[in-house]
Amino acid sequence: MTKRNLRRIATAITASAAVIALAACSGGADGGDDLETIRVGALPVPAGDILQFVDENLAEDAGISIEYVEFNDYNTPNPALTDGSNEANLFQNTDFMDTYNEQAGGDLVSVGDVYLPAAAFHSHEYTSFDDLPDGATIAVPNDPTNEGRALKMLAAAGLIEATDDVHNLDGVTSNPRGFEFLEVENATLPLALDDADVAFVTAAFAIPAGLTAETAILTETEDSDYYNALVTTAELAEDPALQTLYELLTSQETADFINEHWEGLIIPATGE
Repeated sequence: MTKRNLRRIATAITASAAVIALAACSGGADGGDDLETIRVGALPVPAGDILQFVDENLAEDAGISIEYVEFNDYNTPNPALTDGSNEANLFQNTDFMDTYNEQAGGDLVSVGDVYLPAAAFHSHEYTSFDDLPDGATIAVPNDPTNEGRALKMLAAAGLIEATDDVHNLDGVTSNPRGFEFLEVENATLPLALDDADVAFVTAAFAIPAGLTAETAILTETEDSDYYNALVTTAELAEDPALQTLYELLTSQETADFINEHWEGLIIPATGE
Protein backbone atom coordinates (compact mmCIF):
# COMPACT_ATOMS: atom_id res chain seq x y z
CA MET A 1 0.00 0.00 0.00
CA THR A 2 1.42 3.37 -1.00
CA LYS A 3 1.87 6.31 1.36
CA ARG A 4 -0.84 8.15 -0.59
CA ASN A 5 -3.36 5.35 -0.02
CA LEU A 6 -2.61 5.32 3.71
CA ARG A 7 -3.23 9.08 3.85
CA ARG A 8 -6.49 8.66 1.94
CA ILE A 9 -7.77 5.99 4.35
CA ALA A 10 -6.95 8.18 7.36
CA THR A 11 -8.58 11.27 5.89
CA ALA A 12 -11.66 9.31 4.80
CA ILE A 13 -12.18 8.14 8.40
CA THR A 14 -11.82 11.70 9.67
CA ALA A 15 -14.09 13.12 6.99
CA SER A 16 -16.80 10.50 7.61
CA ALA A 17 -16.85 11.32 11.30
CA ALA A 18 -17.18 15.01 10.50
CA VAL A 19 -20.08 14.39 8.13
CA ILE A 20 -21.93 12.47 10.87
CA ALA A 21 -21.39 15.39 13.22
CA LEU A 22 -22.59 17.80 10.56
CA ALA A 23 -25.78 15.82 9.98
CA ALA A 24 -26.63 16.16 13.66
CA CYS A 25 -26.80 19.95 13.27
CA SER A 26 -29.82 21.77 11.89
CA GLY A 27 -29.65 24.01 8.83
CA GLY A 28 -26.38 24.65 6.97
CA ALA A 29 -22.78 23.96 7.88
CA ASP A 30 -22.87 26.55 10.65
CA GLY A 31 -26.00 25.09 12.22
CA GLY A 32 -28.21 27.91 10.87
CA ASP A 33 -30.10 28.68 7.67
CA ASP A 34 -27.33 30.70 6.02
CA LEU A 35 -24.62 29.14 3.88
CA GLU A 36 -21.16 29.18 5.38
CA THR A 37 -18.61 30.73 3.04
CA ILE A 38 -15.13 29.20 2.95
CA ARG A 39 -12.38 31.33 1.42
CA VAL A 40 -10.02 29.01 -0.45
CA GLY A 41 -6.77 30.23 -2.00
CA ALA A 42 -5.65 28.50 -5.18
CA LEU A 43 -3.95 28.90 -8.52
CA PRO A 44 -6.39 29.29 -11.44
CA VAL A 45 -5.62 25.95 -13.14
CA PRO A 46 -6.72 23.41 -12.20
CA ALA A 47 -7.68 24.19 -8.58
CA GLY A 48 -9.54 27.41 -9.33
CA ASP A 49 -11.64 25.67 -11.98
CA ILE A 50 -12.32 22.73 -9.66
CA LEU A 51 -13.39 25.01 -6.81
CA GLN A 52 -15.71 26.96 -9.09
CA PHE A 53 -17.26 23.73 -10.37
CA VAL A 54 -17.91 22.54 -6.82
CA ASP A 55 -19.32 25.91 -5.75
CA GLU A 56 -21.66 26.16 -8.73
CA ASN A 57 -22.84 22.55 -8.80
CA LEU A 58 -22.48 20.86 -5.41
CA ALA A 59 -21.87 23.28 -2.56
CA GLU A 60 -25.33 24.78 -2.05
CA ASP A 61 -27.03 21.41 -1.57
CA ALA A 62 -24.33 20.55 0.98
CA GLY A 63 -24.97 23.75 2.93
CA ILE A 64 -21.75 25.64 2.16
CA SER A 65 -20.46 28.17 -0.35
CA ILE A 66 -16.94 28.70 -1.62
CA GLU A 67 -15.13 31.96 -2.23
CA TYR A 68 -12.23 31.22 -4.55
CA VAL A 69 -9.26 33.52 -3.89
CA GLU A 70 -6.85 33.54 -6.84
CA PHE A 71 -3.06 33.32 -6.46
CA ASN A 72 -0.48 33.02 -9.21
CA ASP A 73 2.58 31.73 -7.35
CA TYR A 74 3.52 29.21 -4.68
CA ASN A 75 4.89 31.72 -2.17
CA THR A 76 1.83 33.71 -1.04
CA PRO A 77 -1.09 31.28 -0.42
CA ASN A 78 0.31 29.81 2.80
CA PRO A 79 1.03 33.16 4.50
CA ALA A 80 -2.49 34.25 3.55
CA LEU A 81 -3.85 31.13 5.23
CA THR A 82 -1.65 31.57 8.29
CA ASP A 83 -2.73 35.20 8.84
CA GLY A 84 -6.42 34.33 8.57
CA SER A 85 -7.11 35.93 5.18
CA ASN A 86 -8.36 32.52 3.96
CA GLU A 87 -9.73 29.43 5.68
CA ALA A 88 -8.05 26.92 3.35
CA ASN A 89 -5.97 26.57 0.22
CA LEU A 90 -5.62 24.05 -2.58
CA PHE A 91 -2.31 24.22 -4.45
CA GLN A 92 0.35 22.19 -2.61
CA ASN A 93 1.33 18.67 -1.67
CA THR A 94 2.01 17.71 1.93
CA ASP A 95 5.80 17.77 1.49
CA PHE A 96 5.57 21.42 0.40
CA MET A 97 3.28 22.14 3.37
CA ASP A 98 5.67 20.45 5.82
CA THR A 99 8.59 22.47 4.45
CA TYR A 100 6.60 25.69 4.90
CA ASN A 101 5.68 24.74 8.47
CA GLU A 102 9.31 24.01 9.30
CA GLN A 103 10.68 27.19 7.76
CA ALA A 104 7.90 29.59 8.83
CA GLY A 105 6.85 28.02 12.10
CA GLY A 106 3.38 27.33 10.70
CA ASP A 107 0.72 24.93 11.91
CA LEU A 108 -0.89 24.05 8.59
CA VAL A 109 -2.44 20.60 8.20
CA SER A 110 -3.86 18.54 5.35
CA VAL A 111 -7.57 17.78 5.30
CA GLY A 112 -6.84 15.21 2.59
CA ASP A 113 -5.51 14.63 -0.94
CA VAL A 114 -7.62 16.00 -3.79
CA TYR A 115 -5.78 15.62 -7.12
CA LEU A 116 -2.40 14.97 -8.70
CA PRO A 117 -1.17 17.75 -11.00
CA ALA A 118 0.95 15.33 -12.97
CA ALA A 119 4.40 16.80 -13.46
CA ALA A 120 6.49 16.14 -16.55
CA PHE A 121 9.77 16.98 -18.18
CA HIS A 122 8.89 18.93 -21.32
CA SER A 123 10.92 19.79 -24.40
CA HIS A 124 10.24 21.71 -27.59
CA GLU A 125 13.13 20.04 -29.41
CA TYR A 126 13.52 16.47 -28.12
CA THR A 127 11.02 13.60 -27.94
CA SER A 128 12.82 11.46 -25.34
CA PHE A 129 15.74 11.52 -22.96
CA ASP A 130 17.44 9.01 -25.26
CA ASP A 131 17.66 11.78 -27.88
CA LEU A 132 18.98 14.33 -25.40
CA PRO A 133 22.71 14.98 -25.82
CA ASP A 134 25.14 14.60 -22.94
CA GLY A 135 25.61 17.91 -21.18
CA ALA A 136 22.07 19.09 -22.05
CA THR A 137 20.51 21.77 -19.84
CA ILE A 138 17.57 20.75 -17.64
CA ALA A 139 15.51 23.40 -15.82
CA VAL A 140 14.16 22.31 -12.43
CA PRO A 141 12.18 24.12 -9.70
CA ASN A 142 14.18 25.98 -7.06
CA ASP A 143 11.96 25.05 -4.09
CA PRO A 144 13.05 21.98 -2.06
CA THR A 145 9.84 19.97 -2.55
CA ASN A 146 9.47 20.25 -6.31
CA GLU A 147 13.20 20.18 -7.02
CA GLY A 148 13.40 16.93 -5.07
CA ARG A 149 10.37 15.67 -6.94
CA ALA A 150 12.07 16.34 -10.28
CA LEU A 151 15.36 14.77 -9.25
CA LYS A 152 13.60 11.67 -7.88
CA MET A 153 11.89 11.20 -11.26
CA LEU A 154 15.24 11.40 -13.05
CA ALA A 155 16.76 8.95 -10.59
CA ALA A 156 13.85 6.51 -10.98
CA ALA A 157 14.39 6.63 -14.75
CA GLY A 158 18.08 5.79 -14.28
CA LEU A 159 19.28 9.12 -15.67
CA ILE A 160 21.03 10.22 -12.46
CA GLU A 161 21.65 8.78 -9.01
CA ALA A 162 20.49 10.59 -5.88
CA THR A 163 19.92 10.09 -2.18
CA ASP A 164 16.51 8.78 -1.10
CA ASP A 165 15.65 12.10 0.55
CA VAL A 166 17.01 14.33 -2.21
CA HIS A 167 15.69 17.92 -2.04
CA ASN A 168 18.22 19.80 -4.18
CA LEU A 169 21.30 19.29 -6.33
CA ASP A 170 23.41 18.50 -3.26
CA GLY A 171 21.58 15.17 -3.14
CA VAL A 172 22.70 14.13 -6.64
CA THR A 173 25.40 11.49 -6.21
CA SER A 174 26.02 10.63 -9.86
CA ASN A 175 25.35 12.49 -13.12
CA PRO A 176 26.90 10.24 -15.78
CA ARG A 177 25.59 12.22 -18.73
CA GLY A 178 26.81 15.52 -17.37
CA PHE A 179 23.45 17.28 -17.40
CA GLU A 180 23.58 20.97 -16.54
CA PHE A 181 20.81 21.90 -14.09
CA LEU A 182 19.20 25.33 -14.14
CA GLU A 183 17.27 26.12 -10.92
CA VAL A 184 14.24 28.30 -11.73
CA GLU A 185 11.21 29.64 -9.82
CA ASN A 186 8.34 27.23 -10.36
CA ALA A 187 5.94 29.61 -12.10
CA THR A 188 8.51 30.59 -14.74
CA LEU A 189 9.59 27.09 -15.74
CA PRO A 190 7.60 27.07 -19.02
CA LEU A 191 9.55 30.18 -20.08
CA ALA A 192 12.81 28.40 -19.21
CA LEU A 193 12.32 26.25 -22.30
CA ASP A 194 13.59 29.24 -24.28
CA ASP A 195 17.02 28.64 -22.72
CA ALA A 196 16.97 25.02 -21.56
CA ASP A 197 16.70 21.78 -23.52
CA VAL A 198 14.22 20.33 -21.03
CA ALA A 199 12.14 21.77 -18.19
CA PHE A 200 10.28 20.09 -15.33
CA VAL A 201 6.81 21.68 -15.17
CA THR A 202 3.82 20.79 -13.00
CA ALA A 203 0.40 20.73 -14.62
CA ALA A 204 -0.73 23.94 -12.88
CA PHE A 205 1.81 25.86 -14.96
CA ALA A 206 2.08 23.54 -17.98
CA ILE A 207 -1.58 23.73 -18.98
CA PRO A 208 -1.83 27.56 -19.19
CA ALA A 209 1.48 27.62 -21.08
CA GLY A 210 0.18 25.26 -23.75
CA LEU A 211 2.46 22.37 -22.78
CA THR A 212 0.78 19.02 -23.41
CA ALA A 213 1.38 15.28 -23.38
CA GLU A 214 3.02 15.76 -26.79
CA THR A 215 5.77 17.99 -25.37
CA ALA A 216 6.31 15.71 -22.36
CA ILE A 217 9.25 13.32 -22.57
CA LEU A 218 8.96 11.89 -19.04
CA THR A 219 5.68 12.04 -17.08
CA GLU A 220 4.71 11.37 -13.47
CA THR A 221 2.33 8.46 -12.85
CA GLU A 222 -0.70 8.12 -10.57
CA ASP A 223 1.25 6.29 -7.84
CA SER A 224 3.04 9.56 -7.06
CA ASP A 225 3.18 10.85 -3.48
CA TYR A 226 2.72 14.45 -4.70
CA TYR A 227 -1.05 14.78 -4.74
CA ASN A 228 -2.26 18.28 -3.93
CA ALA A 229 -4.21 18.52 -0.70
CA LEU A 230 -6.90 20.72 0.78
CA VAL A 231 -4.91 22.50 3.50
CA THR A 232 -6.07 24.52 6.49
CA THR A 233 -4.84 25.50 9.95
CA ALA A 234 -4.72 23.13 12.91
CA GLU A 235 -7.46 25.20 14.54
CA LEU A 236 -9.87 24.65 11.63
CA ALA A 237 -8.89 21.08 10.73
CA GLU A 238 -12.01 19.50 12.25
CA ASP A 239 -14.42 22.22 11.09
CA PRO A 240 -17.52 20.48 9.66
CA ALA A 241 -17.78 22.88 6.72
CA LEU A 242 -14.19 22.16 5.67
CA GLN A 243 -14.77 18.43 6.00
CA THR A 244 -17.86 18.80 3.81
CA LEU A 245 -15.82 20.74 1.26
CA TYR A 246 -13.29 17.90 1.18
CA GLU A 247 -16.07 15.37 0.60
CA LEU A 248 -17.30 17.43 -2.37
CA LEU A 249 -13.80 17.88 -3.80
CA THR A 250 -13.27 14.11 -3.77
CA SER A 251 -16.76 13.15 -4.95
CA GLN A 252 -17.46 11.17 -8.10
CA GLU A 253 -19.00 14.28 -9.68
CA THR A 254 -15.78 16.23 -9.20
CA ALA A 255 -13.67 13.31 -10.41
CA ASP A 256 -15.77 13.16 -13.58
CA PHE A 257 -15.28 16.90 -14.10
CA ILE A 258 -11.50 16.55 -13.67
CA ASN A 259 -11.25 13.60 -16.05
CA GLU A 260 -13.40 15.32 -18.67
CA HIS A 261 -11.30 18.49 -18.70
CA TRP A 262 -7.75 17.25 -18.05
CA GLU A 263 -7.68 13.50 -18.62
CA GLY A 264 -4.22 12.20 -17.81
CA LEU A 265 -2.83 15.60 -16.81
CA ILE A 266 -4.86 16.01 -13.61
CA ILE A 267 -5.62 12.79 -11.72
CA PRO A 268 -8.39 12.81 -9.08
CA ALA A 269 -7.56 11.27 -5.72
CA THR A 270 -10.87 9.41 -5.66
CA GLY A 271 -13.48 8.29 -8.11
CA GLU A 272 -10.88 6.38 -10.10
